[in-house]
Amino acid sequence: MLLHIPRVLLPQETTTFRQALEQSSDWVDGRETVGAQGAQVKQNQQLAESSALREQLGQRIQQALLANPLFFAAALPLRILPPRFNRYQGGETYGMHIDGAVMRMDSNQHLRSDLSCTLFFNDPDSYDGGELVVADTYGEHEVKLPAGDLILYPSSSLHEVRPVSKGARLASFFWVQSMVRNDANRRTLFEMDTAITTLTQSGADRDAILKLTGVYHNLLRQWAET
Repeated sequence: MLLHIPRVLLPQETTTFRQALEQSSDWVDGRETVGAQGAQVKQNQQLAESSALREQLGQRIQQALLANPLFFAAALPLRILPPRFNRYQGGETYGMHIDGAVMRMDSNQHLRSDLSCTLFFNDPDSYDGGELVVADTYGEHEVKLPAGDLILYPSSSLHEVRPVSKGARLASFFWVQSMVRNDANRRTLFEMDTAITTLTQSGADRDAILKLTGVYHNLLRQWAET
């Protein structure tokens, strides 16, 4: 499921994030955090793992995500890898690749990457190129969202970032381990949750909504891993 989640960060906060990243001196070669295959196609800059700014901004993003009903309904997050930050400019790009299946969170804990996320900090017309291209069974989907918006997609998808030929593209990227491992099951739950919300807002029969809500939670109980 490829899902656009708008306004994860409000405009003023997005601007503050972007300005802090533009002024930072903590940028390093993005190839430091990938394996040998990824390093062959990755050309960008990344905020250093040890950067205090990375930790500060990352904590705020996680707070915003957990307070976002659409993100929570779609991702059903169990764990979120602390957000990282990248910058593309001067023709930098990241060729077609697939994200690693298991990632280290700290010395004692790992995360299974079920969902990949990119949160944009620049408006689309401020730079040329830089589209995130996600490939699935329906073809390739180009993504270039407004500042403050997020794209959520299965980590099993092949994807790339096209070269940025003018300006700079600043974004945060991270991964989610969902309580529901299977993408099809997670989509079913999301569609059911959306339907329940719509029916509730329309004033539909309360008993019918209650039964549908029961089905949702029984499926979640059957599929969830916690």
